[in-house]
Order: sequence, then structure tokens, then C-alpha cells
Amino acid sequence: MALSTMEISDLRAAKNLLENPGLAAKVSNFVGAPIEQGLKKLPEAWSTAVNEVARKSIEKALDIALLTMDRDEQISSSNWWHKLAVVATGAGGGAFGLPALAIELPISTTIMLRSIADIARSEGEDLLSSDARLQCVQVLALGGPSRRDDGTETGYFAARAALARSISEAAAHVAKKGLSQQGAPAIVKLIAQIASRFSIVVSEKAAAQAVPVVGAFGGAVINSLFIDHFQDMGRGHFIVRRLERLHGQEEVRRLYDEL
Repeated sequence: MALSTMEISDLRAAKNLLENPGLAAKVSNFVGAPIEQGLKKLPEAWSTAVNEVARKSIEKALDIALLTMDRDEQISSSNWWHKLAVVATGAGGGAFGLPALAIELPISTTIMLRSIADIARSEGEDLLSSDARLQCVQVLALGGPSRRDDGTETGYFAARAALARSISEAAAHVAKKGLSQQGAPAIVKLIAQIASRFSIVVSEKAAAQAVPVVGAFGGAVINSLFIDHFQDMGRGHFIVRRLERLHGQEEVRRLYDEL
């Protein structure tokens, strides 16, 4: 069955969300300077450190955020409540600068992941499904285009394809043994893959907070942009998945490419 006019409009909106410039461009508009200036201020060993912080944040978020969601359907997601919570953590983190990231990021990531799960539920996902839960985590790897990714495919479907096998293996594990055994190879592999992509966006967030003018107020604004960004990625992703359930992946992909 062909997509209706309304569904094509939804798909167009999803593509606009998923293929828009990444967090770096949005933060640069606020900071008033290219994000690269902030990146130069980060310590030399930052890349390794932030990847580890991102990985631990995702692990903790898996423990808390998804397990507290129920399957009740609702008309819309509670984006503003989650955004206010992340803004509060950003204000605290911004006041103490880069050293606070290891404390602030796991909290912000947990709130963000719960917001993504809320969006997924509003688009018809069954959060009792292991695949749906892991699709929420996958959103953290959909960072949008970034100049730091120029050597790789960064489009939405390319990112999904790169993670597809890991998602499938992890979902099979979770279906049998639950999320409690995160030391399982399938879960470890998936978290590592997502963390490597998520850490790029985290570095951009940290780079902005490294600019002296930012401080507590700036940290709050940057965290608002941070969660806005991933709420957009989540909304776009789960609109596409809703349409795929109705019309099949091939048809939705074909129309997505044509829009």
C-alpha cells in the first residue's frame, strides 16, 4: 500500500530532522565561534577519556532509563520535562567546567535516553520489546552530519546499516537473558560501537563548555541544545520505523531518498 499524503509529509519531516547539521553547528551559533576553537582547548588525551566517559554513560543509562519505562501508549512525549532536567544538570556541569563532565554526562545521558524512549513509545514502539529498547540506545549513534566524520558515511541509513548486526545480536541476547548481563559480548560490542559515535557529539559539547564565556548559564543552554539534538534524532528515527512497519523498509527507503 502506498504512503498517504500525511505519511509522506511525516517522512519528509523525519528526513529534515535526521539529515540536518549536527550539534557542532548548533553550538557554534550560540558560542559565536567555530567548534574547532573549543576543540583545541581540550587536553591531548581527551579523545580516549571522552570515549570512556561516553561508554560508561551509556551503560548506566541502559540500567536505569529503559527499565523505568512502561508500555502504556500516549499521544505525545514529555519532551519539556526531560529538557528541563538536562538543563539543570548542564547548569551544574557548566559551573565546574570540564572536570564535571564525568559526573554530569551519565545523568544527562540517562535523562536523554528516557526521553528518546518516551518518543519511541509515542510513535507506537512496544518498549517491552528488546529490539525497541536497543533502538532507543542506537539513537545516540545518530549524531547527524559532522565535519569530524568526513572520512565515513554519516547519513541516517548508513549509520543504521553499520549498527544493524550488533543491534540484532544484542536484541537476541536481551530477549533471552535481559539487560542485567551487560558483560555479554553482544552487549559490550554494541555499547562500544555506539559510544564511538556518541563520543564525537560529546566532544563537541565539551569543546563548547571549554570556552571561558560559557559557565553555568552556557552549560544549561548547551545541554538544552544537546537534548534537543537527540530528541530530533529520536523523533526522526521512530517516524521512519513507524512507516517501515506499515509499508516495509524498501519502500520507505526509496521514498526517503527521493525526497
